[in-house]
Amino acid sequence: MDSEKNFLSSEKIFLESYSTNPFLFPNRRNGNIDTGIKEFVVPLHYKNTGMTRLSVNINKVATLRNARGGNVPDVIQVARDCERFGAQGITVHPRPDQRHIRYDDVFALKEVLTTEFNIEGYPSEDFMRLVEKVRPAQVTLVPDAPDVLTSNAGWDTVRFERELTEIVARLKQVCRVSVFVEADVAMIDGAKRCGTDRVELYTESYAREYRSDRGKAIEKFVVAAQRAAQLGLGLNAGHDLNLDNLHYFYENIPSLLEVSIGHALISDALYYGLDNTIQMYKRLLK
Repeated sequence: MDSEKNFLSSEKIFLESYSTNPFLFPNRRNGNIDTGIKEFVVPLHYKNTGMTRLSVNINKVATLRNARGGNVPDVIQVARDCERFGAQGITVHPRPDQRHIRYDDVFALKEVLTTEFNIEGYPSEDFMRLVEKVRPAQVTLVPDAPDVLTSNAGWDTVRFERELTEIVARLKQVCRVSVFVEADVAMIDGAKRCGTDRVELYTESYAREYRSDRGKAIEKFVVAAQRAAQLGLGLNAGHDLNLDNLHYFYENIPSLLEVSIGHALISDALYYGLDNTIQMYKRLLK
């Protein structure tokens, strides 16, 4: 954690106003000086030149296992194989109905993992106790309702500042804490006041808008990343990142420490194989 803070401090980036510096320049990809396409271009000194860790979310593996019963595929073995194939972390998101990752999976994973273990979830009392018993490397707090299909929003860290401050303080006794937020400066500021170590940017809107206008899609994430760096917050990102959109996000988001990818990566593994797929994603983070 100290090394991360030192890195963020040494690479401190100052937030610049959209009104005075919108970074709207002609597209210069593929050697074309002016293609007629206007794109959000990040100055070179804002580019990500550090190492970003890949944490593989294995929830979908558990979903497949639970669909048939039994222990095929073996979630614990898949997690170990992900590490063997180069994943730098494993993420799970146990939900109250245990429809994919179960609480007993979490305890079993803790015993065998050698990379960073990240547990995501809504901070119910049961979830908090689970984290306190397992003591992972990181817990990521998400505002999911119990019946939600997948994470669909970040925390309103202004509205829930008091509650989050208490939760973060409690969980920081056992591990690093990250709060799942929208790419909104006000939410980043609120997260800082809550005492979190990191924020995870909810990237659904980036992924959705990437194909139509990737320059516009990345704008608010660059600003959010700059603000997080100003405040000394570690920066993670996740949700709908994939082989198409990951590298552009990585190279334009300064100080990105970790991405958590599950659905797309496991889906790609059906075609490319798990080992090869993890290598493909890691190549996009350099």
